[in-house]
Amino acid sequence: MASNRHLGRIIALQTLYEQDFRRDAGDTTFDIEEVLQRNILRYKDMIDDVDFVRKLVTGVSKHVAELDIKLQPIAPEWPIDQIARMDRAVLRIGLYELENEKDVPPKVVINEAVELAKAFGGENSSKFVNGVLGTALRQQTGEAIEGEEAKAKKPAAKTTKAKERSK
Repeated sequence: MASNRHLGRIIALQTLYEQDFRRDAGDTTFDIEEVLQRNILRYKDMIDDVDFVRKLVTGVSKHVAELDIKLQPIAPEWPIDQIARMDRAVLRIGLYELENEKDVPPKVVINEAVELAKAFGGENSSKFVNGVLGTALRQQTGEAIEGEEAKAKKPAAKTTKAKERSK
């Protein structure tokens, strides 16, 4: 189930990233349900917990403005609209899960977000995501995570792993 949820988070990330990208491009015809169905269909043989994916995508999409308001003071050196789109999507999913998925331990949520950032973000994305979500957790519960950055610092560059590999 854990790996199934990991894949579910990847599907949610793909869907929310596309929504953010197309929204920024001025696409007024974007249908998140259609994109979500397409992404779920792509992995239909490997995923059983479609409800988890749907809940993440719907929840983040519905509460994106509130999530951004909560994220901004946790990463004050980096305005929310200037955070790399992939990092922003990972942070939104992570914060949404921290606040709404009570059956998932907070450390698991943060670890999963860090793994998504490592796989899909830039060189420093994982440290940035860890610091921001660790701060969010500490604010919620007073609990810190092991290895948490003292302060959420902005990533040094907005490079992606694909760009890194092409060098």
